[in-house]
Amino acid sequence: MDLSLFFAGTAGSVPSARRGLPALLVRRGSERILIDCGEGTQRQLVRSVGLADLTDVFLTHLHADHWLGLPGMLKSFELRDREKPLTVHGPPGTAALLERMRPVYGRPRYGLTFRDLEPDEAIRRDDLQIVPFAVRHRGTAFGYVLVEDTRPGRFDAELAARLGVTPGPDFGRLQRGETVAGVAPEQVVGQPRRGRRVVVTGDTAPTDAVVVAAHRADVLVHEATFAHEEADRAAQTLHSTARQAAQVAADADVRLLVLTHLSSRYSGGEIRDEARAVFADTEVPRDFDTIEIPLPERGEPELVR
Repeated sequence: MDLSLFFAGTAGSVPSARRGLPALLVRRGSERILIDCGEGTQRQLVRSVGLADLTDVFLTHLHADHWLGLPGMLKSFELRDREKPLTVHGPPGTAALLERMRPVYGRPRYGLTFRDLEPDEAIRRDDLQIVPFAVRHRGTAFGYVLVEDTRPGRFDAELAARLGVTPGPDFGRLQRGETVAGVAPEQVVGQPRRGRRVVVTGDTAPTDAVVVAAHRADVLVHEATFAHEEADRAAQTLHSTARQAAQVAADADVRLLVLTHLSSRYSGGEIRDEARAVFADTEVPRDFDTIEIPLPERGEPELVR
């Protein structure tokens, strides 16, 4: 199943001519999961991949630059005759905040639900779990772990046939764990294969919570609001520098670090270079860039401009 991250907005708290406010679209098969929805997000999507019928929205925290684009988007879904229900998830206070915005978007016919989450309260979507965890920022703020279930090992059909198993339904029985014609599943089915793991921090100062959540993740999307020369400012505002984010990635042993939430004072190259001095496998996407995440045995995550 295809899995990619589309960056609809990569700026920090203030947009620039080239970077919109925070918004990340996770595309997995037919699922479309939006993490954060800064002002102008629906316009960013319309200009690029289109305003899809999202399956879920997750907010990392309730600072305005991470949710102010949501009321207009909810109204647009109603005007487009959306039918599929939609749930907006977020930290405690999300439901109350969005209920107060009812005069903007009304009571959509498609069925709109708000859900306050607690840390480690998993949301399951088929074989995908989305788990919030607490990060270090002003007020209650979450990061999210998106992790796929472990997959069965590879079935060796040629070996099974050589051992006397008839191709067809008996192959399926073997893959389901049954012994067939004296052949045990472990003889022809390889070791279980891990699913993909993506971690999105939202806004945060460096914290061991991210190191734990992102351990051996395929992709860590970490904020890097400042360069290291502004480390004092980062500490005061509970944000991260590029160097700090890179150290988190190194400690977590991730496959790829992706830096977002850049202050408008930076073009991106200096943030990337600072991080790569600590963790080489680092990318800084621009708006409308994509990170493609293949299954682990099929290659490395890749930035697509």
